[in-house]
Amino acid sequence: MSQLKNLTKGFIKENPVFVLLLGMCPTLGVTTSAINGLGMGLATTFVLIGSNLVVSAVKDFIPDKVRIPSFIVIIATFVTIVELVMQAYLPALYDQLGLFIPLIVVNCIVLGRAEAFASKNSVGSSIIDGLGMGLGFAFALTLLGSVRELLGSGAIFNFKFIESDAMLVFVLAPGAFIALGYLIAIINRLNKKNA
Repeated sequence: MSQLKNLTKGFIKENPVFVLLLGMCPTLGVTTSAINGLGMGLATTFVLIGSNLVVSAVKDFIPDKVRIPSFIVIIATFVTIVELVMQAYLPALYDQLGLFIPLIVVNCIVLGRAEAFASKNSVGSSIIDGLGMGLGFAFALTLLGSVRELLGSGAIFNFKFIESDAMLVFVLAPGAFIALGYLIAIINRLNKKNA
């Protein structure tokens, strides 16, 4: 039951984007389309799972003075793996996400989960936590990207739903703030009803 709670808290009670308001840079920067949001979310999920696993496994061997730099090196290793795999097998997505892939290293969600959870819990619990928070982040980015893409170009995952003129502002930077603000308001309202 505890493992299931760790898995679902990233979606509901502690969603990194909609509740904790973490990782706003990639959230606003890459969500011009649903596929970009999903790609960034899955890349971050892989990094979260991998870094949580390794941090939890080696936590007893890392001196306190170098704890944070060690975590950053571990995270950077997984980010490099993601970057090289994306560059080799998904070059179009890699070109779209650009600089935001290397910036996963300093994403406060990843470092925060390593420090707050993985460094204090077992390997199994840390993997589940990384999976839950990562999928919650991927869900949030995909949802935001879908809303922006639908309103901005009339499509989701490049499938056209609306043939009329779309609202270009949602594909641009201001549209990210507007769409995110409305989604946060809707989710807060739903959370208050369910509380």
